[in-house]
Amino acid sequence: MTEVIPMASGNPIIRQRIQVTGVVQGVGFRPFVYATAMRLGVRGFVANTSEGVLIEAEGSPEAIEGLREALRNDPPPLAHIDTIEATEMAPVEDTAFAIHHSHATAGENTPVPPDIAICADCLREMFDPADRRYLYPFINCTNCGPRFTILRELPYDRPLTTMSVFPMCPACEAEYNDPLNRRFHAQPISCPDCGPRLFLKPGALEGRPALLEAKRLLRTGAIVAIKGIGGFHLACDATSDKAVLELRRRKGRAGKPFAVMARSLADVQRYAKVSEDEVRILNSSEKPIVLLDRKPDAEPLSEHIAPGQTQLGFVLPYSPLHALLLDEAPLVMTSGNRSDEPIARENNEAFERLAGLADAFLLHDREIHVVCDDSVVRVFDGREMPIRRSRGYAPLPVPLPLTSPALLGAGGELKATFCLARGRRAYISQHIGDMENLETQAAFERALEQMRRLFRITPEAVACDLHPGYLSSLWAKRFAEENRLPLVRVQHHHAHAASLMAEHGMNADDRMIAVAFDGTGLGTDDAIWGGEFLLASYRSFERLGHLRYVRLPGGDSAVKKPYRMALAHLHAAGLSWDEDLPSVRACPQNERALLQRQLSQSLNSPLTSSWGRLFDAAASLIGVRHEVTYEAQGAMELETLAAQSNTTDAYAFDLEPQEMFLVDPAPVWRGIISDLGNNTAPTDIAAKFHRGIAHLIAKGCALARSRTSVNVAGLTGGVFQNALLTRMTLDALNNEGFEVKIHRVVPANDGGLSLGQAVIAASLLPEVSL
Repeated sequence: MTEVIPMASGNPIIRQRIQVTGVVQGVGFRPFVYATAMRLGVRGFVANTSEGVLIEAEGSPEAIEGLREALRNDPPPLAHIDTIEATEMAPVEDTAFAIHHSHATAGENTPVPPDIAICADCLREMFDPADRRYLYPFINCTNCGPRFTILRELPYDRPLTTMSVFPMCPACEAEYNDPLNRRFHAQPISCPDCGPRLFLKPGALEGRPALLEAKRLLRTGAIVAIKGIGGFHLACDATSDKAVLELRRRKGRAGKPFAVMARSLADVQRYAKVSEDEVRILNSSEKPIVLLDRKPDAEPLSEHIAPGQTQLGFVLPYSPLHALLLDEAPLVMTSGNRSDEPIARENNEAFERLAGLADAFLLHDREIHVVCDDSVVRVFDGREMPIRRSRGYAPLPVPLPLTSPALLGAGGELKATFCLARGRRAYISQHIGDMENLETQAAFERALEQMRRLFRITPEAVACDLHPGYLSSLWAKRFAEENRLPLVRVQHHHAHAASLMAEHGMNADDRMIAVAFDGTGLGTDDAIWGGEFLLASYRSFERLGHLRYVRLPGGDSAVKKPYRMALAHLHAAGLSWDEDLPSVRACPQNERALLQRQLSQSLNSPLTSSWGRLFDAAASLIGVRHEVTYEAQGAMELETLAAQSNTTDAYAFDLEPQEMFLVDPAPVWRGIISDLGNNTAPTDIAAKFHRGIAHLIAKGCALARSRTSVNVAGLTGGVFQNALLTRMTLDALNNEGFEVKIHRVVPANDGGLSLGQAVIAASLLPEVSL
């Protein structure tokens, strides 16, 4: 936070114009200013503007300084102040302090608060039989409730939200207009007499009967589509194998883990181990899904919630409707969509798209303006390590280390987000999904249009991934051509590195040794990269080293069938396809002949340095996973195995110190084959594989440092969602004396690409013809 201090005045009564920027709307800021002014005897007014909050304050110099001190040191808990600018004005002899209506201004729009989980006060009132909002599923106040997903335009006022169609009753209006009431200017304020209504389909049940019937259906094994704050969920009883398996069958989601919502922290602790830091994040106003270690002696949940995993994703109720739905049994709460589609937003859309998936629909008539899926985090060294940045976090801005023109980063193909940047702020969208179909593209465009309006950003340039075939790249090219804008194509792993540098506030001239490990990204040589050591700045990068290329036989077929990658790596290492090896046994005999031909003649077998595919090969060679049904399945199961081992041994990669050094995994394959022959426990083999990678990264970074004199190392790319590998690698790099950076604000996976694209484009725009 920065503050501009005015010149001191000699007058006994002074007046100052105070402009506050940051997340200061929809968080109870004006009532806070009003109460503080009343306490200090300050006169004047406070109002929302498009740029933030405007205060004109008149009183003694001590009182005005007291107001500024309160702004600096004691703002509302949900506020995030960027700047406080105060200028002297002539006193006008106000006799009171007032809250004025919001008004639009011509400057940059203020950041928008995200949706905020239900607060303790509203939760207490909702379960108080004497309260007029008893059991009301849309209770909220200035400290909680929907924000981003109901907002059409700024300023954040009720007529510009989807609550505009619900006129307030006299009781709500009185609360809304009372500056000392917790619901003063709470834009979604409502009650059973004037607010949204709950109903169940099929049938005609409304209100409390609809809720009770939905709960009964869930208890008896039904699948219910539930309209929430940012979209629909599909819910079922998390203790019922039958219900969970049926949900998997209908949704077309064979093995990918489901999230579980539990009634309370005590209920979560029945099933999972929860540290103090994990408790804090579970209970935070963001309330993300938090990945937690299962308790070995836990009460039974369906084994089909997260097959092959020792972690479960838990979330606490973040809306009043959730809190009313939850009983003793936890619920699976998964995105309301078919696999590979965006989540449903509107009631009629849900009837159409979720027909055949849900047995019933628990709906309401408050419109969701834009969808926002649940966020997912791991807790690492006491802080969030984001897996999916969405509800509760988006669209909070990321401060930029350089000044950016108005531009758009279009993101990647998987885990798509976009980024709108201008000045010193980057606004990263909520999680959109995989850009693999027109439905997701439509959701992308709707979210983009909303954020362009909210933040008044008209892009002057567009950045996209280097891969010309990505749907996001094709969309960006078309958008740039239609609007006659320059298009900046950004190499995938350079974008990963830049996103990490930007979230850590590294300067324009700084450089970092970026270890960018992931599944796929087009390289500048047209090969598929993914095991990269880069010397990165915002403006450029140099490829210092990489995993030795291996063939990807059949392209995408090898991604879905890791045994193909295992055989490709054995072939590259000159190792025979021994029938005793699990990956060889998994490959049908006739397919082996085809693979042999593809590899020897380089047929439909592009070159790759992907570390994600290396994990796939290891998972198959060890016998963990030969075919996958979702991204990184083999790697996740390998991490699960490795976490159960106590060995400190490690396999050794060869590092060939050429001008561009090469990492050769052949010794690792020989070590795994030897251990398989000696009946070494798969847990120990998996752990040795992880530790070997950590040692290799430290060795590669040390070599890079000796050549570049750069002592900052950054870990980025989807491989570093693996907490065990990240822990081992951090320890190894710290032992080598490196300053190490990992992701804390945006995901290490492709959800962070759009930020990296935007900051790279901003650094290059002087060279781009506008």
